[in-house]
Order: sequence, then structure tokens, then C-alpha cells
Amino acid sequence: MQYATRDAAATPAFLSFKIQVKNTGSASVPLQDVTIRYWFTADGFTSALMSNCDFASVTGGRDNIIRTFHEASGTDADHYLEIGFASATGSLAPGATSGYAEIAIYNANYDKLTQANDYSFSATATAFTPSMQVTGYRAGELAWGIEP
Repeated sequence: MQYATRDAAATPAFLSFKIQVKNTGSASVPLQDVTIRYWFTADGFTSALMSNCDFASVTGGRDNIIRTFHEASGTDADHYLEIGFASATGSLAPGATSGYAEIAIYNANYDKLTQANDYSFSATATAFTPSMQVTGYRAGELAWGIEP
């Protein structure tokens, strides 16, 4: 998983980041088998969590990025956004990257969320950086990173 923040502020209007997958293996990987988890805290707000895919350079664009919220329990994370790929995105060749997706997380009341206390956030990752705090899964099994 390669991650870059889009807004390094401690309390931005939205949690906002870019994400892409790099295949470091020797065989092609169907992207529909890959999911990514971005771990964060909802800061005690009870309004519904929302997300946008503002842009995606994967095959088929942002309509092929699937996003689902889940509750979690862990250090600096009470939720995660799971990001997946539709079957139309195809396969990822060895050594290739998926192309990136720009993701935003917010709540229905547009309350500012604090990202400085979020497990997956890194204020210093302003360019794509491998992140062990953004976890990756293949067919549901942890393949990259460390869960909180």
C-alpha cells in the first residue's frame, strides 16, 4: 500500500488522502481480490460517516472504487474505511501500480474530524510512501501492514 495525505492539517474539513496498490510479487493480481483499510477515529460524533472518491486513475475511474465503513477497536482507530476495486479494474501486473484514488472521509453534519489521532494518518507523507498503518488484504487475508 502506498499512501499520501492530501491535507496535513490536524483538524481538516475532511480526512483526505491518496492511495494506490503496488504489486511487488512475481504474478499478476486481480484487483477485485484486493482491499485496503484506512483506520481512523470518528472523534465521538454520532452522525453518519460518508466518503467520496474524488478521482481515480484505475481502469474505469472512480466508479470502480468501492468504499464501505466498519467499526473497529484498536489504538487510534474506532473505524476503518475499506476500499475495494470492481471487477472491471482488471489485474495488476508484477511491478505495476494500480493508479491512485483520492478519497475523502467526513460525517453527515460536516463536523471537522481530527486526523492527528488517527492510526493511518501521517502528516509527513505528502508524496506516495509505503505505509504499514494502511493495511492491505488479498481475498480477505492480511497481506500488508499492521492492524491497530
